[in-house]
Amino acid sequence: MFSVVTNVNSLIAQENLRVNNEFQSRTIQRLTSGYRINASGDDAAGLAVANKYRSDIAELVQGVRNANDGISALQIIDGGLNNIAKILDRLKTLATQSASSTFSGSRVTLNTEYQALLAEINRQAANIGLVEGGTYNTTLQVYIGGGSNQANAKVTVDLSGSLNRVDANSLGIGATSVAAGGTTVGNVNLNGTTLFLAGGTQTFSFNIYDATLGQTGTVTVTVTGGASGITGSAALTQLNNALASYGISATTDANGYLAFGGTRAFVVTAGNPSAGTGLAANGTARVNEGVYRLPSTAFSGISGTNSEVLVFQNASGSVAVTLNASNAGSAAAAVAAINARTASLGIYALPGTAAGQITIQSASDFSIVVTSNTGDDGFVTDTGPLTVEDPSASATTTANALAALSAISTAIANLGLVQGRVGTGQNKLQYAIQLAQSQIASYSAAESRLRDADMAAEAANLTKAQVMQQASLAAMAQANAAPQAVLALLRG
Repeated sequence: MFSVVTNVNSLIAQENLRVNNEFQSRTIQRLTSGYRINASGDDAAGLAVANKYRSDIAELVQGVRNANDGISALQIIDGGLNNIAKILDRLKTLATQSASSTFSGSRVTLNTEYQALLAEINRQAANIGLVEGGTYNTTLQVYIGGGSNQANAKVTVDLSGSLNRVDANSLGIGATSVAAGGTTVGNVNLNGTTLFLAGGTQTFSFNIYDATLGQTGTVTVTVTGGASGITGSAALTQLNNALASYGISATTDANGYLAFGGTRAFVVTAGNPSAGTGLAANGTARVNEGVYRLPSTAFSGISGTNSEVLVFQNASGSVAVTLNASNAGSAAAAVAAINARTASLGIYALPGTAAGQITIQSASDFSIVVTSNTGDDGFVTDTGPLTVEDPSASATTTANALAALSAISTAIANLGLVQGRVGTGQNKLQYAIQLAQSQIASYSAAESRLRDADMAAEAANLTKAQVMQQASLAAMAQANAAPQAVLALLRG
């Protein structure tokens, strides 16, 4: 059929020209954008996968920044910990100097610097956030990304709890001192060649206040002499091994007599040796004279409607304690009632050196004032201040320093554990960064294979599109001219 109405060949040429024009436009778009996928229709499935890779890359890039921020924070903490370690070195130097009985200088001067350095530890610990309520005394979670789930995308550095606090109290040295003072028990010279407790034992009982339990208790330490007995030095070693965790140390005073020191509130009683020569006389009982104290005082249990109000005060604050028949009918009950109110100030009541007696002790200076007394029992004073004695410098000069040395050694070990956790956290974040960088490179390559244009192939396609376009135009011209052949039929 030969028609002049419908030029089918021209329509075919036009359609092919349109297709070739679209092909050329798409090729030019890919060449100029650099992407194979410029619209969803280019590759819908590939675009979804490429977008997932791009999202993961954005997450990981920020995750690397997070990890670097975390490392920076841990490095700041680490620097502070190193500085605190240096302060501990100085504290140990001062304690070592004071622990020598041949030291002839002023232990007051040594202790002034010692206490100032304890305060500096507290300040620096607060600055690096490793105190109770501190910024970094918590479980740090650094979100990196790249994990199979959110939990797996985080790096955790646990600096929470009391074990990761580095203030003086948390390190166990807040109440230590290198000032002179201590308590001599008995009059047996331990410095000679005498062997003690041959075939026997001797027990020492310490009344102490246990802050964890919130009550007073008794710690019993037994020294064993063995078949042939032990030297005084070996006996001190046994005592110190047993007492180290309680902040109490055993030593000898200037006369070689057994002495106990430390800034912990305690009352010590020597028991009867089962055999051999004992380290101290049976029944010897002493309060800790190395702290501020109300000496052992007879306490008459409050009865009837009588009552007594005592106000305790130190640098941390003051509390009023009301004693009456319901909470202070005996010395033991009064001890519990007082501690319930004063322990937060670091002031502790203990059973005294004899039955029915109470001693009140604290590492820091304090006062007690009876503000009300409606009877003649309790602490006998009607009203007014009770006599609080200062630490004694006469019992032994080195006991406090020896206790401080023991506490500082423990503090150094505990600080090392915190430093280890901080260092481990830095290493974990470094490894996390390395993995994230590797994932960024791999995800980028995967996205590129899906999204990016093959420039060589697209350049060839452009040449092809141009040739096809030109051919389409030429063919269309021929198709448009074909109907003119009808005129040859009309001429005849």
